Formats: sequence, structure tokens, C-alpha cells
Amino acid sequence: MYNAFLKYINENGLVSKDDRILLAVSGGIDSMVMADLFVKAGIDTGIAHCNFTLRGQESDEDEEMVRKYSINHKIPFYTIRFNTEEYAERKGISIQMAARELRYEWFERIRKNNGFDCIAIAHNLNDSIETLLINLTRGTGVAGLSGMKRTGNRIIRPLLFSTRASIEEYQKKQNIQYREDSSNAETKYIRNKIRHHVIPLLKDINPSVEFTLNDTAERMSSINDIINSYIDDLRKKIFRDINGNLRTEAKQLTQFLGNKTIIYELFRPYGITNNNLNDLYKIFRGRTGKQLFTSTHRILKNRQEIIIAAIKEEKNDLYSINNVSDLKNICGIISARIVKKTSNFSIPMDCAIACIDLEKVSFPLIIREWRAGDYFYPFGMKQKKKLSDYLTDRKFSRFDKEKLRVMESAGKIVWLIGEKIDNRFRITEFTENILIIEKGVKA
Repeated sequence: MYNAFLKYINENGLVSKDDRILLAVSGGIDSMVMADLFVKAGIDTGIAHCNFTLRGQESDEDEEMVRKYSINHKIPFYTIRFNTEEYAERKGISIQMAARELRYEWFERIRKNNGFDCIAIAHNLNDSIETLLINLTRGTGVAGLSGMKRTGNRIIRPLLFSTRASIEEYQKKQNIQYREDSSNAETKYIRNKIRHHVIPLLKDINPSVEFTLNDTAERMSSINDIINSYIDDLRKKIFRDINGNLRTEAKQLTQFLGNKTIIYELFRPYGITNNNLNDLYKIFRGRTGKQLFTSTHRILKNRQEIIIAAIKEEKNDLYSINNVSDLKNICGIISARIVKKTSNFSIPMDCAIACIDLEKVSFPLIIREWRAGDYFYPFGMKQKKKLSDYLTDRKFSRFDKEKLRVMESAGKIVWLIGEKIDNRFRITEFTENILIIEKGVKA
């Protein structure tokens, strides 16, 4: 086992000579064997332990055993207690998902703050094939059939070469102390059902099923790499980024509608799952304004375009500006200044720059979302126009409308920010001082 461990981490480049490795040690058999292998290899390590406070005294005894192991082997020890049930309830997720989120976020914080190169997780070959079978049962793309990755995002899995049976054999020979999580025997969890019922049945059919499934997962991983390369290239060709939103002509997707796998893979990074794939097709075939919300994005049909926008937390989007200096960095404004009007002054032909007669505005200026009923006098026009009609005429998408902000003075709209000023605030021959405001992205 020890020689196989060294061979595996060396051949796969998981650990370099001078690396410092943070070991995630729960106290269970897998993580305690992993800790023993790293200690025997003389690799510079630290140990991180999470107490999820889910099993009362058992959880505390797990923590104490790992603490003593760290002290006995003179290994830096880091521990934390989580109120996992409260976190799961607050986030509306399962206990298992809550524990995963909490531990990985904390592991990364400990790694960065203490100079570790990566985090070692004690997943073994059986864990990997159980994950494959779980994904297969729930429904998944090719990525879900690829098993666990040896490395990625500063995570390494140095025991993926070993079956659970080999780990148990090594533990007995080396007399390694560990604690058994009583919840591992409960079959109310899908992983435990597969572990205790499905895998034994498959082993009756094929005694080497763990290695057979692992070989299949590795082949699927290679296939997934090929698919990802193709999909990435295709995504670059058909999507374009405009003001932070991805857009594509609906007709560019038409040729792929008969192949749901391609559509699924194209939109998977934007929260599309097998469960809402049919809803996505309804967007493609639906009328303007039809939209779909995923867990991370909003997908909208706007005339002949499909638009994808990340869902952001709602914020208070009303600003009161008391002076010119306060304008900067508000709502994407990158500069604001006052200049004297001269005979050779020329108004820039750029909708991102507003040139306003300073004497016609009064502070505070208000920047806010536009509202139904808003109207203004478009630059060059003497009659007012409803803002909603103006935006429709300009063929603004729903996303564009939602992003638009207006600047007002004493209840009058001065500027549709980044679009057009109100004619009442234009520069005339009588203007003495000009307020120049520029919208953009700071370099």
C-alpha cells in the first residue's frame, strides 16, 4: 500500500518535493490511513478537522482523537465547529450539502492563511465509483460519469488508486487507530444504499467491478475532455459578450436543436440541468420576453436573440448626489467635471458622455431605476416622450431596460445614463458652465 501510494502521487504529479499539504482528516479509516501514509513519506503536512456537531459526543470524540494524533506526530492542527443543521436550514439545502460547503470553504481559508500548497482529501476508488453510480441514477451528462478527479482547484485525492478493502487491510496491518462514523451504516442516504446494497450485487456479477467501473470512468473522462474542447470552441463561436450578458442569434442554435446533448452542454455552465432542459427549448421556440430562471442565470428570448445574464443579488439602487465629486463611481460613472464653455467647445458624439448646462440642474441629483410613467424630452426634440415608448422604439431588451438608470434633478429627468440627455438640459449659446459626465468601465 505504501509503495503504491508513493507511485500514485509521483506518477500523477500530486505532490512535489517542497510542497506543504493540508490533510483533511475526519478521524475515519480513510483519512487516518491517508495521514499515516503522508507521515511515513516524510511530507510536510498540517491536519484540518471539522466538527459538524451532528452526532453529539461522537463528534467531539472524533475531534479529540485527531487532535491527539496531530500532537503525537508534531503536526500543526486546525479545527472548527459548525452548526451544520442551522446552516442547512438557513440555506434550504441538505445536511450533506451543507457539510460539504462548510468544510471546503474552511479548508481553502486554512490553506491560504497558512501557506499550504494544496488540500488532500481521502476519497478512495470506491467513493469514486459510488459517485458515478449516484450520478447515473439521478441522470447526468458525460462529466457525471467521469468519476472523481485526481486533482483540481488545489484539491488532491491521493487514495483514488485504492479500494476500500485495501485500505482496511492496511489499517489492520499497521494497527492505525480510527473512529467509525455510525451514520455510515444507515441506508437512508443514497450513497450508503449504493455502498451496502448495489455494489455487493454488482460484485456477484463481476468480482472486479470496482476496477471495471473505474476504467470506464477514466475513458469517460477522456471523452469528456474531447467534448469540452468542442463545446468550448462552439460556445466562443456562437456567443458574444455584450455589457456582461451573453447573446446569440436564435437561428445559430437551430442546427443543434435536434441534439439535446449539445444544447445541454452549451448551456450547462448557466445552470441548465436535465430537469429544466425542456423549459429551455420552450424559450427557443417561444415569443419575445419568454424567460427561464436557473439557479445561477436568467435566459431570455428577445426578438431573434437569446440572452443569458447572471443572477445578481438585489441592491438598493437609488443614489442621492450632493456635489460633482460624489458622481464618480456611481452607477458606472468614471468621471465628472465642470468646464467653462468656450467658443471652440465641441459636444462629443458619444452617448456615454453627457454635456449638461450646469445652471439648469440643481443638487441633489438623483440616480435611480426608471419607472413606468417616466417621460423626458429626447435631445433635439421639443415634445415629451414616454420613456417606455422610447425604449421600445430603440428595441431595448428586457435586460437592457432593467439595467437602464436615469439621472434626475428636481423631479425632471436629466439623462438616460449612457443613452441620451433631456433636451431641457442641453447646452445653448447662453450656457456658461458645462457639467461633463462620462459613463464607462474603469481600466
